[in-house]
Amino acid sequence: MAASLLAFVLAAGLLTVTPGVDTALVLRAATVEGTRRAALAALGIGLGCLVWGAAVAVGLAALLNSAPLAYALLSWAGAAYLCWLGLRMLLRPRSSMQHGAEAAAASGRAWFLRGLLGNLLNPKIGVFYVSFLPQFVPAGMAPGAWTFGLACLHVLMGLLWCALLIGATRPLGRVLRRPAVVRWLDRLTGGVFIGFGVKLALSR
Repeated sequence: MAASLLAFVLAAGLLTVTPGVDTALVLRAATVEGTRRAALAALGIGLGCLVWGAAVAVGLAALLNSAPLAYALLSWAGAAYLCWLGLRMLLRPRSSMQHGAEAAAASGRAWFLRGLLGNLLNPKIGVFYVSFLPQFVPAGMAPGAWTFGLACLHVLMGLLWCALLIGATRPLGRVLRRPAVVRWLDRLTGGVFIGFGVKLALSR
């Protein structure tokens, strides 16, 4: 159990700090709109991930109990997805954050909804959770409950990272926007994804 949690914290921590749409959204809100609206955006992001985590946990538990073969096929598909994602990040790392989060000034509620809907309407998060979270479920543990617990831990890590971003918006924002930093984090994360994809493909 301890080994699984430690491995998850290391892998999910790297995923959390890699710049992306969520990071851009929080930095944008903190820079232009202030701390409160940036915090609401972060809460929306966290809630969106939590909903996906609950859906994946329930679906995986039901699939494992009712159709082991379908679960195995899903695992293979998840392994292929992780390897494809990792190769793309290794071979074509970005040189800047994704700036889909750029937007005009808005109310706190609007920032919360941007964070929430940006994740709820992104099926890639569900696919990633399906392929990533089950690898950290220890033998003998209830897969549904443990998977949801890992999703909660990932959300908590994300909120802590967002709090750090908000508290140190300018220095951290400058660092995370550097092309060399974005490329380095993409390559590192890509290597981790390939490793976990191979592990998922070879595991029983």
